[in-house]
Amino acid sequence: MTGKLKSIALALATVLAAAPAMAQQIGTATAVNPSSEGTPPGGSTTTLTVGARVLHKERIHTSSTGSLQLLFLDKSTLSIAPNTSLVIDEFVYDPASNSGHMLTKLTQGTLQYIGGQLSHQGAVTVETPAAAIGIRGGIGIFSLGPNGLQAFNLNGLQTGQNGTGTFSTITNFMRTILNWYTPPGPPVRIPPDLAIHNLNIVSSVIGQDGGVQGFKGLPTTGYSCGTYSTPACPQSPWLPTNTPENDAAQIINQATQLATQPNPPPPPPPTDFLRVR
Repeated sequence: MTGKLKSIALALATVLAAAPAMAQQIGTATAVNPSSEGTPPGGSTTTLTVGARVLHKERIHTSSTGSLQLLFLDKSTLSIAPNTSLVIDEFVYDPASNSGHMLTKLTQGTLQYIGGQLSHQGAVTVETPAAAIGIRGGIGIFSLGPNGLQAFNLNGLQTGQNGTGTFSTITNFMRTILNWYTPPGPPVRIPPDLAIHNLNIVSSVIGQDGGVQGFKGLPTTGYSCGTYSTPACPQSPWLPTNTPENDAAQIINQATQLATQPNPPPPPPPTDFLRVR
């Protein structure tokens, strides 16, 4: 090999060695309100849009007006509120056996997790500076701020651990944990108004369309539909499809329509609103 060819080969080898390994896609952004950003491992920060790939170890950040929903390969979802930062630190899933594990590290803000295949096995963890919470079931909301972590268990079982030991929280209860070295507060029943507040901040607000242009709301008035005490709003006609992707797209579109309709705030729900029936 000539000196020139050796130089080219050496330069190519150096570039390949420096390039980050191809990151694995673990999910998709199914709803995005501006602005929400993602930083893949070894990559640059970009503004997320609907349909964007979610990669293993990607860092997610939302602005004061941004919110985001992520759909993962095991059919679980993360709904992420404004002013939230997190990283999908681990995600391993084998669809053949429905096995694997997921670890999300929350460093600021609020997220809602709705379980998929992995949570059925208790293989999902949300880690924060105050505690690490394992999820079996289940639906959980985790809010991390200056006063520590509030962990809400809306369905299933949560098992937690910090520097003081382990604890568990059953459905419809919540705990407050100040920091890693402080024992968690006692479990208390979730106040309905606090549950509604947390559900609202992880959802689109009036005027937002979740990144799906044209879905600004359904033609409804007052509390005629979509409230706690009345039937849900009419759905768009369901079109027959031959692919799961098209079916999923229709589900996303209809959910966006319902979530962004410009209705006034609904009346308070009954006090047993959170009870599992």
